[in-house]
Amino acid sequence: MYRSEYPRPQFAREDWLCLNGVWEFCFDDENVGHAEKWYEGHQFPLKIQVPFPYQAELSGINDQSFHDHMWYRRTFSIPNKYLDKRVILHVGACDYESEVYINQRLVKHHIGGNSSFSVDITDYLTYTNEEIVIYVYDPSKDEFIPRGKQYWHEENAGIWYTRTSGIWQPIWLEFVDDVHITDFRLTPDIDTGTVKIETNLSKCADVYLEVEIIDQGQTIVESSIKVRNKTLTITFDVFQGSIDATNTHGHGKTWSPEHPYLFDIYFRLIRDEEIIDEVKSYFGMRKIHQQNGLVYLNNKPYYQKLVLDQGYYDGGLLTAPKDECFIEDIKLAKAMGFNGCRRHQMVSDSRFLYHADRLGFLVWGEMANSANFSSEYVNRMVNEWMEVIKRDYNHPCIVTWVPINESWGVPNLKTNPLEQHHVLTMYHLTKSFDNTRLVVCNDGWEMLKTDICAIHNYRHGAPTNIEEHEKFLKSLSTKEEMLSSMPANRPMYISGYEYQGEPILLTEFGGISFDKDQNGWGYTTVNDEETFLKEYERLIQAIRASDCIVGYCYTQLTDVFQEVNGLLTIKRQPKVDMNKIKAINDTVGF
Repeated sequence: MYRSEYPRPQFAREDWLCLNGVWEFCFDDENVGHAEKWYEGHQFPLKIQVPFPYQAELSGINDQSFHDHMWYRRTFSIPNKYLDKRVILHVGACDYESEVYINQRLVKHHIGGNSSFSVDITDYLTYTNEEIVIYVYDPSKDEFIPRGKQYWHEENAGIWYTRTSGIWQPIWLEFVDDVHITDFRLTPDIDTGTVKIETNLSKCADVYLEVEIIDQGQTIVESSIKVRNKTLTITFDVFQGSIDATNTHGHGKTWSPEHPYLFDIYFRLIRDEEIIDEVKSYFGMRKIHQQNGLVYLNNKPYYQKLVLDQGYYDGGLLTAPKDECFIEDIKLAKAMGFNGCRRHQMVSDSRFLYHADRLGFLVWGEMANSANFSSEYVNRMVNEWMEVIKRDYNHPCIVTWVPINESWGVPNLKTNPLEQHHVLTMYHLTKSFDNTRLVVCNDGWEMLKTDICAIHNYRHGAPTNIEEHEKFLKSLSTKEEMLSSMPANRPMYISGYEYQGEPILLTEFGGISFDKDQNGWGYTTVNDEETFLKEYERLIQAIRASDCIVGYCYTQLTDVFQEVNGLLTIKRQPKVDMNKIKAINDTVGF
């Protein structure tokens, strides 16, 4: 059994072929594969279930030891009806450095374990029995690659987990005309009721671009534009002057967690009155901004109640066993009164973002960070992060970008000017590509320029420690207390930078361990459901009593390996009554 759903719903074509499933596989621990030309007919002795990493149980290999070099192989055939089409190979994510060979010829080299990549393989095909070989290099101990929570030691410890090497998101083929749409950006503007569309084509040609926007089954925009270059930018009126569309009190036609209103959109390329490419997508009319110390969603103050979601799955590691897992996580979080998540230290599968779009769930898109700093790290981080933002730009669920968390990758940020310039660069680079969302330059502490003052605080004390309870309550009580706190002995802002009136959110707290078997850890520990609920309520009451906190993110949604501080187990079983968690969360907000 393998995941066979279409991998990229926001850029969907009907003509495609899934390459998930059983592949031949081989470790190359001696790193001799290139010298011996394993891409030219080498026999790989193992079988692996793609897209699960070899460390995962569901891969069929389930080996957590270090293997930095690995090879994949499988064959496929091009269906007869696509023999006159260009063939594009898409890889959702392959960690970390990839080489793709088609029929023994190198067609693509990609660096980055979290970002997607594509390559036109048409000119390398034989149209008989095609062979694809993928070589992967994932340096287990390298502290200078964006690795997120993947540990550089073999055994899990603390907040660090099992690595995810090789192909870990879907892989598929698409069949297109030589003139086709390569990508597009959809930028909604609820203030004008319009959406700006920027499209890119594979080549210049004598074609028309037809755009159709559909609102609940009714076509509201239908336009055909002569394309004179590879790029085309055009703006369409979506609300069309309707007061009902902008009535956010009655929800109208804006997107929010409470009312995830989506418009369908079709792109069709027409040549000689024939459709040569058709792409289906969707968008939400959604605005996020901050002013006067508040976050606004669709021009109304909005209280974010987020949960930290590390994206690990039982048996699959960072790869969800099935599409329904994404739906389940979102529905469980919403059932507990959360309206979004920080997708922590990993880049989400496109299917997760799709379900967050349609179910109504805010997402803070975060980059997997490295552990250490170097000039090579800077190059890796910048290139991969830009690929991630470009891929996910069109998702209305994403409201905040978080390039760096807790000074990971910049451990000497307080004193090293190079690291400070890097953090500032990541902030401004992100804003230069996407000024429609908020950006947190360094979530947790040691901020420079940022759109949200994002503070971490786990010093809430054990259930019986009344003195620590009072300190925690005081530490959240006022803006002055929040800004003077020193989590992990780090200041809130780097010397030379200061708070500029940004909204203050408590973006990590809690982490209460409730595990009947007590086989792991949390920031504090309770032994029964009643005590857990009392502790959770105490923390939320402290947030409610604050005169400055305008949103929070609780640690965390599920247990992950030795961290047993989830609201759910790794198998997604609730530890406490979810209705009671929701009732507590419902006590906070505007």
